[in-house]
Amino acid sequence: MKYKLTLAAALLSATMFAGAASAKTFVYCSEGSPEGFDPGIYTAGTTFDASAHPIYNRLLEFKPGTTQPEAALAQSWEISADGTVYTFKLRPNVKFQTTDFFKPTRNLTADDVVFSIGRQVDEKNAWNKYISGASWEYAEGMGFPKLIKSVEKVDDLTVKMTLNRPEAPFLANLAMPFASILSKEYADSLEKAGKKEQLNQQPVGTGPFTFVGYQQDAVIRYTKNKDFWGTAPKIDDLVFAITTDAAVRYQKLKANECQLMPYPNAADVKSMKSDSNLKVLEQEGLNIAYLAYNTTQAPFDKLEVRQALNKAINKKAIVDAVFQGMATPAVNPIPPTMWSYNKDTKDDTYDLEASKKMLADAGVKNLSMKVWAMPVSRPYMLNARRAAEIIQDDFAKVGVKVEIVSYEWAEYLNRSKAKDRDGAAIMGWTGDNGDPDNFLDTLLGCDAVGGNNRAQWCNKEFDALVKKAKTVSDVGERTKLYEQAQVIFKKEAPWATIDHSLAVVPMRKGVTGFTQSPLGDFTFEAVDIAE
Repeated sequence: MKYKLTLAAALLSATMFAGAASAKTFVYCSEGSPEGFDPGIYTAGTTFDASAHPIYNRLLEFKPGTTQPEAALAQSWEISADGTVYTFKLRPNVKFQTTDFFKPTRNLTADDVVFSIGRQVDEKNAWNKYISGASWEYAEGMGFPKLIKSVEKVDDLTVKMTLNRPEAPFLANLAMPFASILSKEYADSLEKAGKKEQLNQQPVGTGPFTFVGYQQDAVIRYTKNKDFWGTAPKIDDLVFAITTDAAVRYQKLKANECQLMPYPNAADVKSMKSDSNLKVLEQEGLNIAYLAYNTTQAPFDKLEVRQALNKAINKKAIVDAVFQGMATPAVNPIPPTMWSYNKDTKDDTYDLEASKKMLADAGVKNLSMKVWAMPVSRPYMLNARRAAEIIQDDFAKVGVKVEIVSYEWAEYLNRSKAKDRDGAAIMGWTGDNGDPDNFLDTLLGCDAVGGNNRAQWCNKEFDALVKKAKTVSDVGERTKLYEQAQVIFKKEAPWATIDHSLAVVPMRKGVTGFTQSPLGDFTFEAVDIAE
């Protein structure tokens, strides 16, 4: 650990470019390493913070601090009367970033949009499997390959997307990080050079910051995009200092080695608030933490077993130990701050004797299982290892032996979605667009099995409800469908719902311009810091 910190410090000092003594550098102590820099093939917020938000833009983006999509690369759009044809007018004169490894010769055109979206929905596209193991987890989990009939260039600044059916959250979905727009010209140059994999290693976009370099698991460097089409960033250089330990992040923040950090230890928040050099933002998180059983593997394929295990979990103990009052036990798979939340749902009761009896009645004896614990802090689960230890103790009380396992974050995400994964995995989600579909279909729909649906749970009745809700524009009707879906989820118990947490963001007192996102994003295009 000491070596890594020393290395990181050396790399940080290297960001002070020669002759740039007056440059303003902002350091963000990020919680983990990105899986890569192509947002289309990932779902983790850590990866999106390092790629989608600083480097790229989307056709629409969420207005800061809200879940309301607004114009970005598309300056306007029209929707056909039947809700199946979307025509986007692109913003003119948008330039791609110039880097040491690529110099663009043209501005953004419809070709770039067709390339960026088309590769995700057409398995015959030459870029659909451009790196080993690539899967368009978000696009596939949301049913985009079945939804999108075509993506067409009308002219250089006009794109037409035709859907096979109406899709109520479609515009919000296009504002999500996975729908970032990449340079087709850059992709073509890499393909010609036989270096397609570099699209995920050396990114080029239209966003506020240009990628400079990445030292694995230590530092990511960016510089201000001088050709950015929007309001120019106030800082010159942006540095992600990758610091997986929350306590170390806090020490760096106090020492002013970084100016903002995510996901503090709950025990540290009180002292952060009393430190005159710091300020702390907080708001209700649009999130859920859960334990996903693999419902295709025995004995978790038995409803009675899942229900029994849920009764053995003391969620209040997890919330108290991990969050110290900054979270609430979760009942439904969507947070209570989201529209269509079913307030009538009854939670699993904590009842060890009932759990023992249900396991015995299901013929389960001497069960040994694995509980997967994520290795990084997330807003919905600050310390998965501690949560897993509490679950381990709880399950032991009903005769179930638990082995806790973990992997490096990217590997954890990849392995946990395998259809033959053993045991149950602690996972979580922060909403990406403010729509219930982003939880219920994205995490639990049949299309997401083998991807975001870590429970591998495909319930036809549930799936039909959430699929129908997407085709309906009336919010009241959609609400009724989602409420019914939540009842089915709770009865079938593919997850043990754990908590909804408060989102807390500490920073140096001199930081201005940072807007806390209800979607859990960390973006820095408007950030400034006092000299």
